[in-house]
Amino acid sequence: MEIFKENNGNELVVSIKGRLDTNAATGFGADMEASLVEGISNLVLDMSECDYVASSGLRVILGAQKKMNSLNGTMVVRNVAESVMEVFEMVGFADILTFE
Repeated sequence: MEIFKENNGNELVVSIKGRLDTNAATGFGADMEASLVEGISNLVLDMSECDYVASSGLRVILGAQKKMNSLNGTMVVRNVAESVMEVFEMVGFADILTFE
């Protein structure tokens, strides 16, 4: 998995390429924790090139949402593949996260 980040002032765009599996989730979680700091009020998670999300990846995404809530910010998940969206719906994230 590859992670690409673009910081636009108070907005952070994080793009995921590949599989967000158990091995990748650990590094992704650490990267997100280090990136979501005071001053970031909008997180955009672009999943256009992510074709798989494991439960550990779901935990990292949920953790990012909680962190943005604590920063009084927003998080949007964009361009989710149909197969990945099915996972989000199955675990109830469709009701928790904002999708575009």
